[in-house]
Amino acid sequence: MKKLLVLFSAMILMALVFSACTAPAAPAAESGGGEAAASEEAAPAESEAAAPAASDLTFVTVVKIAGISWFNRMEEGVKQFGEDTGVNASLVGPAEADAAQQIPIIEDLIAQGVDALCVIPMDPTQLDPVLKKAMDAGIIVITHEASNQVNMDWDIEAFDNTAFGAGLMDELAKGMGEEGEYAVFVGSLGSKTHNEWVDGGIARQKEAYPNMTLVGEKNESFDDAQIAYEKAKEILKAYPEIKGFQGSASTDVAGIGQAIEEAGLQDQVTVVGTSLPSIAGDLLYPVDGKETGAIDAVGFWDPKLAGYACNQIALMMINGEEVGDGIDLGIPGYENLSAQGNVLYGQGQVYVTAENADQYPF
Repeated sequence: MKKLLVLFSAMILMALVFSACTAPAAPAAESGGGEAAASEEAAPAESEAAAPAASDLTFVTVVKIAGISWFNRMEEGVKQFGEDTGVNASLVGPAEADAAQQIPIIEDLIAQGVDALCVIPMDPTQLDPVLKKAMDAGIIVITHEASNQVNMDWDIEAFDNTAFGAGLMDELAKGMGEEGEYAVFVGSLGSKTHNEWVDGGIARQKEAYPNMTLVGEKNESFDDAQIAYEKAKEILKAYPEIKGFQGSASTDVAGIGQAIEEAGLQDQVTVVGTSLPSIAGDLLYPVDGKETGAIDAVGFWDPKLAGYACNQIALMMINGEEVGDGIDLGIPGYENLSAQGNVLYGQGQVYVTAENADQYPF
């Protein structure tokens, strides 16, 4: 009997201990402890979702070629973006305008683990594999002058490229009196934007200026003023009656203009193209009492603003902000972007002649 009593007492004691161990926690006080507990539970999730500090981010802009005025101007925009946002932003490019030389630069940046790349491809098709590799590594990829790029998050263009090329043709036709032979230049036959500008110009000529005639094929300058100069001299020899040239690389008009000036044809031959007043230089202005300089008009968008815009989109993506049709970057010419797929278009085109070149001192 005593053994049974001891066993029964032990069972009751174990039940009491078990009950105490499994009792529910006391409810939180009405002073808000429950809300605080919920907030503490939610805090880790919020921390994980928060965007990284700008100072922890590294963005690199990879251009077609380093050291030329166009991309020096773009670098100003990249640096300004870094100063304004705190992001570590820089610009690099190869010594020559060659897609094959851009690839190892991008490969190295992937290995470094940068957060975003803004790329101005020499040839979008050649860069597609390495940009896919960057995206697979979790790097944001924004491109510029590459509306046909397959592997990118967004491409941003300063304007509709076909319409811009048509505008250049209007300037060329004005100088040529809407008649005569003309030639066209591209930096690269693989450059999407250069070909769109030239094709837009040719289409405009066929539509509006039937007395003008394209001679030869697209001339490839490889973004080199010296090559443009040599090819322009060859064209002047092959087509002595030629009256116009349309260039695409920023250095094209400088090389073509030099050939025209040396031949003493600045009053007979019209030269227009995508460039900057600083690159066209004195060739854009009337010289020695002649009616015109060797370069008659340049069309462009401000590379500084484009560099800033490209990086701004990358930051918006990292911060989880919406990117798409109608967004306003707060940058002149990029206030109301239109989207076609994942290509964004602004309204940043400018056409400059000797009369208004002083308004654009870059």
